[in-house]
Amino acid sequence: MTIPNFDAINVGDEIPSFTTEPVSRLTLALYATGSGDHHPLHLDQDYVRSKGMKDVFAHGMLGMAYLGRLLTQWVPQEAIRTFGVRFTAITWVGESMVCTGKVVEKLEQNGEKCVRLELTCANEQGEAKHKADAVVALA
Repeated sequence: MTIPNFDAINVGDEIPSFTTEPVSRLTLALYATGSGDHHPLHLDQDYVRSKGMKDVFAHGMLGMAYLGRLLTQWVPQEAIRTFGVRFTAITWVGESMVCTGKVVEKLEQNGEKCVRLELTCANEQGEAKHKADAVVALA
């Protein structure tokens, strides 16, 4: 993977986005197995309905993983200096997630040329489910 060139990047540039397949019950089961998070809110339809919700919903960390994938499809993991995510809304079964990012600042940090990014994981209607920021070092 080639690290993007710092001098060729401008504030406002967007990084390559991607859209996930719709979140399915299988996605949730596989994520629960991998993460060890088997909370019934994510897996047990009877349980969530007893709590007044319409259906199970995605683990918050699944959206963070999608945003991590957005970053690592643009730069190698070792270029990531900071990565922070805020969960802003529930991701429901059947929603596809659109992951986007844009450069909001160019800076030098600890002797490295870096960019700060704003990242969003939203459904196809544009409702943000996760918002994040990251700093990555560039060549």
